[in-house]
Amino acid sequence: MTEYAKDYEDVTIYGLDEDREQELLDAQRECTFMWTNKQGEPVGVIMSYLNAKGKIWLTAAQQRARIPAVRRDPRTCICITSTGTKMGPGKTVTYKGTTVVHGTDNREIKDWFYRPFAEKLYGKENKAKVDQFVEFLDSPARVVLEFTPTKKIVYDGDKMAAATPEVQGAATD
Repeated sequence: MTEYAKDYEDVTIYGLDEDREQELLDAQRECTFMWTNKQGEPVGVIMSYLNAKGKIWLTAAQQRARIPAVRRDPRTCICITSTGTKMGPGKTVTYKGTTVVHGTDNREIKDWFYRPFAEKLYGKENKAKVDQFVEFLDSPARVVLEFTPTKKIVYDGDKMAAATPEVQGAATD
């Protein structure tokens, strides 16, 4: 055990492996999407997402404050946690990156995005619900956000728990 592990100060040694990161992206349905407002203050909301094509895709109505903010400054951040998934608590990935807002008139992106997004949220087997949600999403004011990660911070609490058995259960019970 390293001195850092003993003192619990450097949790960077407990990174989430790439396969576990992918498992997390597939298992979770929501993330925290963060941007800055005109005053440079950080703001974030919980949003549903789709992980596809090496990017994270989200959607919102264009009148949401985050849309003009992201158009003004595309530097954004996304945090995804394992809480509420079969993976259990304590696994996270935070991405720093940039976001492109695809406008209300981008039919190609909307036609590609809506169905897989709805299937992630409702399951492919629930075709009626997916069809209903796709119809709901396809509104005149809807935009699609394309987030491209440029840096990531990962953490795997299972690794820390294995390395520090003397504190087992302290934070997750």
